Amino acid sequence: MRIVSLGEVLWDVFPDETRFGGAPANFACHAASHGAEVTMISRVGVDMLGDQALMELESHKVIVAQIQRDADLPTGTVLVKLNEKGVPSYTIGEPAAWDRLAWTSKMDELASDVDAVYYGTLGQRDDCSHQTIQKFVSATPDKAWRIYDVNLRSPYCDGRIILESLCLANVLKLSDEELDFVADLMGIEGDMTSKLKAILEQQQLRLIALTRGSQGAILIAENEISDFAGFATTVKDTVGAGDSFTATLVAGLLRGESLETINRKACQVAAYVCSQKGATPPLPVNLSW
Repeated sequence: MRIVSLGEVLWDVFPDETRFGGAPANFACHAASHGAEVTMISRVGVDMLGDQALMELESHKVIVAQIQRDADLPTGTVLVKLNEKGVPSYTIGEPAAWDRLAWTSKMDELASDVDAVYYGTLGQRDDCSHQTIQKFVSATPDKAWRIYDVNLRSPYCDGRIILESLCLANVLKLSDEELDFVADLMGIEGDMTSKLKAILEQQQLRLIALTRGSQGAILIAENEISDFAGFATTVKDTVGAGDSFTATLVAGLLRGESLETINRKACQVAAYVCSQKGATPPLPVNLSW
């Protein structure tokens, strides 16, 4: 299972501590925990946080050879506040090193030989990184899974970037809150299921994954729907839970598992991550594929 994750590598700054993060980086760590060969493509500063980010990724067995270093811009940081339910809000530093992700000749080789590529919206907020990410995804084989995780972070909700990213994808992952935003962009109306089916059909997607927090998730393909209610858990914080869901989903797709099996496992992993402190806790053996 050869997977490339594209986008931001950063540090989440909480009131009492600093934690490694960024949705693509979290995804990479979780995908590696399922036995995938995962390469992270990003950019960090020539600073202590950049050094620590590389060490953190390597500790999760993520390949970091394609992470660039920037002598001018710092490694990204995000100020995080959690409400009484553990749900985060973010203030994202700008500019950051990952905004200047540049194309390299090595990326052509990597793109031609991946089984899956993951990318999001925030990592494309700067035109430089936007062009690099779009070019990489476009260069992947037609048979590869192209996973676009909408993962909206205000104020970086550019409709043009979202629609361009969606056009490149064959898998869309989004939350229940993000569904209405994307449907409005596409001029789609109706109830939740109608919107999902319309997006799937219009964009000729292979799969849509809709996460609903404590209510589980829906996976919808052309001729199949899996609706799983989720698992009860005691929430410490929800940071990284969605990323763990997506990583488990992708590993399951690459293994050829059924949608029902994938949905159950992904919800189980996400519930476990919610019960732990931090975005990338080690997974118990029974939760890995």
